[in-house]
Amino acid sequence: MVDLSRLPDQAIFDEFFRRYKCSLYPDRRVVLFGPPGSGKGTQAPKLASEYCICHLSTGDLLRAEVSSGSKLGNKVKEIMEKGALVPDEDVIELIKNKMTAPECQKGMILDGFPRTIEQAKKLDEMYEKTGTKIDKVFEFKIPDEQLIERIEGRRVHLDSGRTYHTKFNPPKKDGVDDVTGEPLIQRKDDTRDVLSKRLESYHKYTTPVLEYYRSRGVLYTLDAARKIDVTWADIQKQLA
Repeated sequence: MVDLSRLPDQAIFDEFFRRYKCSLYPDRRVVLFGPPGSGKGTQAPKLASEYCICHLSTGDLLRAEVSSGSKLGNKVKEIMEKGALVPDEDVIELIKNKMTAPECQKGMILDGFPRTIEQAKKLDEMYEKTGTKIDKVFEFKIPDEQLIERIEGRRVHLDSGRTYHTKFNPPKKDGVDDVTGEPLIQRKDDTRDVLSKRLESYHKYTTPVLEYYRSRGVLYTLDAARKIDVTWADIQKQLA
């Protein structure tokens, strides 16, 4: 637990004001789609902070459940160790369980799920049973050729997921996270060759899912080639 007596008055006031603003917002359930380097990693933490909703990356969610040692976590661990895909029902159960967590009570951002139309339908069914629904799906669209420059300059703070770029969104001090001062890293798969393969897979499997959400009237395509603050303003406008 944080000792509030050690925090500056302004920090406490800012957090109180942020939470007050969040209480005025309706609950939101948002899904993010976009190829690596499209800006999801930059915008997702801003979304989570602004609207007091949690950011759920499927990979992080699965790893956390495995680390917890729960019955479901042990099942997921066995599946992942075999190199197999975790069944849709188990991923849906993890998401459903997260809905009751304090940080997710105002809603959530899903990143990395669903990947297929079948998963999208199962996700809709889960929400319908709880009397809720997906409010908005954002597609971060950017020409493939522009992604290479973004990817090769990307730097990440592992613990928080905060994302920077050496050219477009540099940290205040080169090589370290603005908040913690801890080192930033470049992921091993942030290379030209790996990106080309991932883009091919992304377009093949994601396009049908996007069309599914388009037919349901919740898809909004963002021009993710624009500056970060312009994209952020567009997202806020769509959620107003």
